[in-house]
Amino acid sequence: MSNQSPYEQLGVTEESSFEEIQAARDRLFAQHTGDRKQLESVEAAYDAVLMERLRMRQEGKIKVPDRIRFPEKLVQAPSPAPSPTSQSPSWLQRLIDTPSPKDIWLPAGVLTALSVLTALVPSPNVLQIAWIAALGSSFYFLYRKEWKLGRAVLLGLLGLIVGFFVGSLFGGLLQPQLAAIALRQEVFATAATFFILWLVSSFLR
Repeated sequence: MSNQSPYEQLGVTEESSFEEIQAARDRLFAQHTGDRKQLESVEAAYDAVLMERLRMRQEGKIKVPDRIRFPEKLVQAPSPAPSPTSQSPSWLQRLIDTPSPKDIWLPAGVLTALSVLTALVPSPNVLQIAWIAALGSSFYFLYRKEWKLGRAVLLGLLGLIVGFFVGSLFGGLLQPQLAAIALRQEVFATAATFFILWLVSSFLR
């Protein structure tokens, strides 16, 4: 084997691909298992072929396959997970707010205190003051989110109208039950209105 070229020792030609050379080396290793001299000869031929291929590539005589020059291209980048599409319309997404605890509990405390005041002090003047204070506080809590006064006033008035309608409706339906617990219908309607104002102040913007 000493008079053979490294390619002949491996049983390949100069036109053989790297995979073919690698396969020939592995085949000869398996064939001469236990024969240390033959294995050393095969390994030396394999190294000689690699060195010659390296020199020829450096001289530009062999084109390096892209899979060797740019192995990172073989690894496909994971495709980004599709972002969940919201089913709600865009105007509703702009309207709904994700409030902080402060945005929830501060309006709740103010409106609850006003509701309790109207229940404990049965006076028309106190009732009017409580309604004005509730509406004004709703304006403020809405305004501090977007700093848009017109939007805050519109949502506050809408909450007031819806709350008054709901409170009056259920107050009339539950009048016997309210009378049984000595709760005036206007107090119930006020509490219901303030509850709607709290929802609007906390969860809308």
